[in-house]
Amino acid sequence: MYWTLELASYLEEAPWPATKDELIDYAIRSGSPIEVIENLQELEDEGDLYEGIEEIWPEYPTSDDFFFNEDEY
Repeated sequence: MYWTLELASYLEEAPWPATKDELIDYAIRSGSPIEVIENLQELEDEGDLYEGIEEIWPEYPTSDDFFFNEDEY
């Protein structure tokens, strides 16, 4: 399983919190690339809810990771 910023961006609008099956269904319905669906299928399915992309890909950058002044834009 590998994630990139581009692949993870397809899940930004997912209906969080969500189960593995709900995320796969969302990825299919939203036209995500096959790599996103394959990555989701590789997740361990214990019936738990995922609260956000950070639980799937812990290295996912947050707005705190970017060093620019949002007020300027």
